[in-house]
Amino acid sequence: MNYSFIIPVFNRPEEVEKLLVSLSQLTFQRGFEVVIVEDGSDLSSELVCSRFRESLTIKYLFKPNSGPGDSRNYGMNRASGDYFIILDSDCIIPQHYLNVVDDFLIKNYVDCYGGPDAAHDSFNSLQKAINYSMTSFLTTGGIRGGSEKLGKFQPRSFNMGLSKNAFKKTGGFGKIHPGEDPDLTIRLWEKGLETVLIKDAYVYHERRISWKLFYRQVNKFGKVRVILNKWHPDTIKVTYWFPSLFLLLFLISLLLVAIGSYNLFLCFSIYFCILFLDSSLKNGVGIGLKSVVAAAIQFFGYGIGFLLSSWKINILRQDEKRAFPKLFFK
Repeated sequence: MNYSFIIPVFNRPEEVEKLLVSLSQLTFQRGFEVVIVEDGSDLSSELVCSRFRESLTIKYLFKPNSGPGDSRNYGMNRASGDYFIILDSDCIIPQHYLNVVDDFLIKNYVDCYGGPDAAHDSFNSLQKAINYSMTSFLTTGGIRGGSEKLGKFQPRSFNMGLSKNAFKKTGGFGKIHPGEDPDLTIRLWEKGLETVLIKDAYVYHERRISWKLFYRQVNKFGKVRVILNKWHPDTIKVTYWFPSLFLLLFLISLLLVAIGSYNLFLCFSIYFCILFLDSSLKNGVGIGLKSVVAAAIQFFGYGIGFLLSSWKINILRQDEKRAFPKLFFK
């Protein structure tokens, strides 16, 4: 297989430089291609890319802003490889990454794979706490790569492989964002193509984030899930309601505390203590405390977004593009 890395970027030249440094240090013996797709940025990454032309085979492409999904499609249409590896610009790639992917695909070929995200030692405490909350089995059940025992694995586009054949059959990513990656995965399944988790093909996902941005991100995830359920009703799961139920039960527990009943609130307290202890043992006490905050924001943000979207899409029967125009690129 000939591999092409497909990387959309928007105003992130510093991130691109870190990513290209890591790609230039891969121990993979065969050549590969790196396709950088500048999605209408004001801060260009072209100069950064030019500094790596001796160590990497790079295509730098500039296009008007149309979102990350369309930018990935744009790059795949112009790539020379027959297997595309799609990354976010804020990732750092371990040296063994492509060796792991190639070995797996030679032995167990699939048209689409996903890998986990991990926290690099150099990440700050906020990034590590959010990484814990997004990847821990205690918070997400391992759906971002912590476990492969949850049914079909849905790759995420920060670390995702897609064959040229699969791209042609599906047309690639849609215009929704976020949510373009599970939408593509479901359409792959509908075409009879398989997806798999390659657990050792992890990347270091260096989210440039704050508490406010994290809430906004997970809130969008909640809104998008309802839209995906509408588009693909066969994939609806009761587990998608869990964050909203968590939020509602927590609010009920506070009301019960007001009238002197503490049992339900005690259950939540025990859960958050378990989260704190687990993260503290893995990351240290400071990150353990921030992990509790991150988990609360994740549940509440997603839950509120899911409930709002359910109200607009399922109850009021609004068109999704009219209800949430900021989730769609033209």
